[in-house]
Amino acid sequence: MLARAEHLAVDDVTIARVEAIPLRIPLKLNFKIASGAARSFVEVLIVRLHTKSGITGIGETQAWRRQGSNETLAGLIEAINTHLAPHVVGASCFDNARIMRAFEEALWHSTYPQAAVADALLDLQGKLLGVPAFRLLGGKCRDAVPACSVLSMKPTIEETADHATAQFDTGFRTFAIKVGEDLTKDAALVGMLRKRLPAAKLRVDANAGMSFDDALVLLKRIEPYEVETAEQLIGLWDIEGMAELGRRSTIPMLADESVSDPHSLIALIRARAARAIQTKIAKNGGVWACKTLWTLAAAADVKLCPGNHPSTSIATSAAAHLATAWPGELLDGPFTVGINGVLAEDVVREPLTTGHSVTVSEAPGLGVELDDERIRHLRVS
Repeated sequence: MLARAEHLAVDDVTIARVEAIPLRIPLKLNFKIASGAARSFVEVLIVRLHTKSGITGIGETQAWRRQGSNETLAGLIEAINTHLAPHVVGASCFDNARIMRAFEEALWHSTYPQAAVADALLDLQGKLLGVPAFRLLGGKCRDAVPACSVLSMKPTIEETADHATAQFDTGFRTFAIKVGEDLTKDAALVGMLRKRLPAAKLRVDANAGMSFDDALVLLKRIEPYEVETAEQLIGLWDIEGMAELGRRSTIPMLADESVSDPHSLIALIRARAARAIQTKIAKNGGVWACKTLWTLAAAADVKLCPGNHPSTSIATSAAAHLATAWPGELLDGPFTVGINGVLAEDVVREPLTTGHSVTVSEAPGLGVELDDERIRHLRVS
């Protein structure tokens, strides 16, 4: 049930309850990156905001537990129920600025729990007004948002190359290659993909898992293969190291884990450490906070790459709505990594269509609705 703007009552816009829903979603195959062990599942937290009149909005975050995230499901729930919910319950869902400021004062730098609540507010606003989220973010600037294919680590480079070839045949033209464990294999894989897919854009991503010396060796070895960007090769704290890698290589640096909030982004810009950044819905605090980062980066002539941790259609839709409403250039981002053949299940009634681009619907809010049966199946205590 949707309420039109001219008929909104106080009970329609006032948050009565914050519901946190912890889920464990299996992956189709183990997902391996340079940082940490292979994963067979992802832990997701859905937040559902209930107004006094019964209308709801949903948002998503993840307990990722790698560089840039020490979140657990229990910690996310505690943060939301104890520290964030008191600033939402009783408030109007349209009071974004006041609510987000209160969140930061209540629990500093709590971007992961804030993300799910912030996006649930956006979803709820759209439903109340009867408009898609991208209309609230500035309007439609593109009909579809191109996405890249993420190539996780496999036992052999041939397996990875075969997967990339199959993805290319479905329409993908940009590939994010996970690297960082074996320099020889990494360089050979990039060379193999360049030979097989001469028209593809190739990107390497070490998820902050390499030393400076190894990263420099890898960059020199893959320079001949026209690599679009090198994403977060070294630790998130080593801004000077990233800047030095950029000076020593022709491959542009792309920062991901190093970008958490406006302060970290400003530090990157001042150091000229990266020529592009990637945001993630959970890592950066939801659409509200990501848009601020995009505005800052664009003002400094830093390119933008919309991303996500492996996510359901909820966070994927949030990233896609932000990108749909962005008037400037965007790199093909890995924001569909969850729904693009990684998650074994989704949590909404009509999952977003997987593919090399995403088109958001004109449905109100984020345009997706929870499937209560799937939620019951995937829920954990």
